[in-house]
Amino acid sequence: MNSVQQDYLLPGGDASISALPKVSLHDHLDGGLRPQTIIELADEVGLDLPATDAVQLGDWFADQSDSGSLVEYLKTFDVTTSVMQTREGLERVAREFVQDLHADGVIYGEVRWAPEQHLNRGLSLDETVEAVQAGIEAGIENVTSAGGRIRIGQLVSSMRHTDRGLEIAQLAVRHRDRGVVGFDIAGPEAGFPPSRLRDAFDYLASEFFPATVHAGEADGLQSIASALIDGRALRLGHGVRLAEDVRVEREDGDSRYVTIGDLAQWVRDREIALELSPSSNLQTGAIEAWGDELEDHPFDLLYQLGFRVTVNTDNRLMSNTSLSRELAMLSDAFGYDLGDLEVFQLNAAAATFLPLEDREELAAAISDGFDQV
Repeated sequence: MNSVQQDYLLPGGDASISALPKVSLHDHLDGGLRPQTIIELADEVGLDLPATDAVQLGDWFADQSDSGSLVEYLKTFDVTTSVMQTREGLERVAREFVQDLHADGVIYGEVRWAPEQHLNRGLSLDETVEAVQAGIEAGIENVTSAGGRIRIGQLVSSMRHTDRGLEIAQLAVRHRDRGVVGFDIAGPEAGFPPSRLRDAFDYLASEFFPATVHAGEADGLQSIASALIDGRALRLGHGVRLAEDVRVEREDGDSRYVTIGDLAQWVRDREIALELSPSSNLQTGAIEAWGDELEDHPFDLLYQLGFRVTVNTDNRLMSNTSLSRELAMLSDAFGYDLGDLEVFQLNAAAATFLPLEDREELAAAISDGFDQV
């Protein structure tokens, strides 16, 4: 069964995680396709696939992604982006993306993707954004017509190694009143610091347009510092390696005595959200300094120290996961209860790129949903 369709329960079975209202901040459009959709779209464009059965294709993505290397992990996107080169393909993928988020209890999501990767069949940058927005709106209409609710914003990403940052930043701002809520940079992190795109971030700042930056996944503290200084990041995409700036001096029973470095202190004190993605962080080797099991993830350390941690999927297809599954796994690994899960969702609501009033309404909706459990 697809992980999105499963009903996940808190340990003890006293509450359905799947039914809880949730916020998704870090979820890639080209990492959330349905395997059957890939098969059908590939047939239309004449693309050969490693498998033509939906279950087998889903397994192939999961196996290929579990390499311990971000570079190898990213190669799976060659397949998904290949079937997202037409208006019809982009609209369908975006529509189903919204439907799948709703099925997992998400009431607000920010979907990130890189328009520059979808130009191979003649679409312009603006046309790709318009196609994705049309699909998002169709998905929202499907949800609302069935009595549900969901709101979605686009995060337009620039690939950090292609030197099109300013052009993509300008694209994002052009569509700020037509579905785009923020900017991001993605792709290979090591060797491509945010400082390479400083002109793009300067432009965004002059337009008062928010940015989240992939940092602290495949590179360390310098990358995070560049995201904050050069990128003026309001959130950190992953940011898990910020824990390198937290030194555990000793442990005494359930107590840990730590020293927090200046960078980590800044992130904590400013309440800059960490878009943590547990399963993905394991797959790409982002937490190899701490271990290779979920229990080794520094998520709990950061949470207990008061960082604004959020829970995300990164790429639902590649990790064969859902937001409910990520929350269930964390609950099992660290003993979290309903109150902890509510904190994670309220953290995410506070970190969205929505206006203040909308963030307050979102937080109220989350609390109301948790109170009903």
